[in-house]
Amino acid sequence: MASQPPALTLPPKRTLTEDVVDQLRDAIFRGHFAPGQRLSEEQLARTLGVSRGPIREAFVRLEREGLVSSQANRRTVVARLSRRDLEEVYTIRVALERLAVQYAVHYAQSEDFAAMEANTRALEDAAARGMTEQEAAALDIGFHDLLYRAARHAHVLDAWLNIRSQVYVFMLSRNLANPDFRERVIVRGHNDIMDALTKRDEKRAVKAIEGHLRSAYSYILENYPETDETAESLPGRPLGGLAALE
Repeated sequence: MASQPPALTLPPKRTLTEDVVDQLRDAIFRGHFAPGQRLSEEQLARTLGVSRGPIREAFVRLEREGLVSSQANRRTVVARLSRRDLEEVYTIRVALERLAVQYAVHYAQSEDFAAMEANTRALEDAAARGMTEQEAAALDIGFHDLLYRAARHAHVLDAWLNIRSQVYVFMLSRNLANPDFRERVIVRGHNDIMDALTKRDEKRAVKAIEGHLRSAYSYILENYPETDETAESLPGRPLGGLAALE
């Protein structure tokens, strides 16, 4: 008996605001807009050929992601992420990824493992031929996207998507092209996580993700610039979930 043809489906419709959000986010990631730089609704609307409405809505979305901030004088500027932001984002990330791996141990499928393996091999290949920090960060965060999706936990995935952009910015701040960091922290860490997941070893998977995030956080913190906003931040302030990893 012939199998039934798959049902016809249309790709989800994208709104103009979503397109504007993607373009502005990408421009911030690429450094086209510097931290602290003012974003003009009028100028961006003219550049992108849209009305000011989608620009204004995009600002709201990007502010939720932590990439822009609204000032008291109704100006919107590119956010300047401080070391306190780093601390807070990574404490949330530790809690989320612990939960993600616990669920992924039980619910990840063979296609999830195959996608993670392909991502890690792509990172190794890109490193061998030479890659930009943007490429390295995209592959690194792509692995964690796959991990969250493998957990099959919609609310944990939503929480990750809320901090994902800031995590990406912090990833760009570290020297991802450094061979020791790339091999010791990223590739080895991802391989350890995958091995624990494929063996359905929850205790080892949690330990692997904690060690991976601790190493990444420590490296970023060591190289992240001090700013005036951070004077009250890390010294003497408990690190919550990150301190618990020590």
